[in-house]
Amino acid sequence: MTYTPKRGDLVRDRHHGWVGRVLGPTGEYVHVRALGGGLEWGAKPEHLSPADQSEAMSSAVTVANARSRGEAV
Repeated sequence: MTYTPKRGDLVRDRHHGWVGRVLGPTGEYVHVRALGGGLEWGAKPEHLSPADQSEAMSSAVTVANARSRGEAV
């Protein structure tokens, strides 16, 4: 079964190794933004898969740690 990412989904970009939230499709790409903000990137839908619970937790901890250090996220 082929995964079709939807707006708001938490995904892993297997091409880059990054985890982010889907903003929406644009042409042949899906725009994704890292948790906590930052620049968005375009990913090919076939490179995206749903993030598992450990990936989501790890990303959330990274964002929380950066905020506690006063870093912009």
